[in-house]
Amino acid sequence: MANTSDTPLVEVHRGPIRECVHRGHVAIWHADTGLIGAWGDAQAHVLPRSSAKMIQALPLVESGAADAAGLTPEHLALSCASHNGAAIHTERVTRWLADLGLDETDLRCGPQEPSDVPARNDLICQHATPDQRHNNCSGKHSGFLTLTRYLKAGPEYIDPDHPIQRAIATATADVTDEAITDYAIDGCSAPNFAGSLSGFARAMAHFAAANEDQGTRGSAMVRLREAMMTHPDLVAGEGRACSRLMRAASKRAAVKTGAEGVFFAIVPELRIGVALKISDGATRGSEAALAQILANLGILDTVDPVFTELTHGPIRNRREVDTGHYRIVGDLEKWRA
Repeated sequence: MANTSDTPLVEVHRGPIRECVHRGHVAIWHADTGLIGAWGDAQAHVLPRSSAKMIQALPLVESGAADAAGLTPEHLALSCASHNGAAIHTERVTRWLADLGLDETDLRCGPQEPSDVPARNDLICQHATPDQRHNNCSGKHSGFLTLTRYLKAGPEYIDPDHPIQRAIATATADVTDEAITDYAIDGCSAPNFAGSLSGFARAMAHFAAANEDQGTRGSAMVRLREAMMTHPDLVAGEGRACSRLMRAASKRAAVKTGAEGVFFAIVPELRIGVALKISDGATRGSEAALAQILANLGILDTVDPVFTELTHGPIRNRREVDTGHYRIVGDLEKWRA
C-alpha cells in the first residue's frame, strides 16, 4: 500500500547504517472526542485483515448463538484469534466442532502448517499432514459455523452473500460508521470488508467504551474484549506479539494483529481505539509502532522487556551477535493522549 501521504514510523539500523524505514498510517480515536492522534493519512482505505476479528465475531454473540451453544470466554477468544495451531488451540477447536455435531471437514478455511514448533514436529513424527484445525483462523470459522447452525443457514458460510457475511458487513458498517463499498477475500477464504483507518479506530473505541448497560451490542463488545484480555494465549500463542503485549498490559488492553502490517488495539480504561497500517506490510513495523503507542498511553511500561524488544530490539544474527536495532521516528515517541 505505497502511499505518498504515509509517514516514517520505524527505522531499522544495522550497525551505524540505517538499512530500512517502515512508513505507515495511524489513527487513534477517543470514544467521546473523536480523532486524537494521527500520522500519515488517517483516512487511508485499508483492508483490516485479521485485526477485525472481534468485529467479525459480533454477530455470533449479538444473535444469541454463542449463548445457545454454551460458548465460554475461551471460545470467544478463539473466535477472535489468529492462533499458532498449537495443541491448546486445535484441541479446543476439535471439541468445539464436536459439540456442534461437526468436524474438521465442515470448516472452509483451508489447511495450514502450524507455526507452533512442537505441533509441527508432532505432525512430522506422525507422518501426518496439517488440516483445517491448524489454520490460524479455525477459531473464527468455528464461530461462523456456530452462527450458521443457529440461523439454520447453508454450509458455505464464506460466500459473501451468505447470511453470516451479510451480518458481518452490517456490523462492520455500524461500528465504523461507514458504508461498506468493497471487500477482498482473506487468506482463510472469508470476505474482508475494507474501510478507512479512522473508521476502524472509531470501531475499536466503541469496543473500548462499551459496557453491559448498553444493550446487546455493548454487552457483546464487552464479552469479546474481556475474552481476549483474559485468554491472550488463545488469541495468538507462544512468542507472538498479541499474546505478549496483552500479558504485559495486564488486562488493560486487547490487541489484534492482521496480515500486511495492520494492528488494532482496544483500551477500555481510556475509552480509546487504535488502528495502524504499515505501508510495506512489515509485521515488525506494526508491532513496534503499536507497542510505542501503548506505552504513550501508559498501558505498557517502557522498562518491560516486551516493549524494549518490539521497539528497539536488539536485532541478533544466528550466532546471537547484536547486529542492529529498531528506532521509532518522527513524533510518535513523544505523543501523549
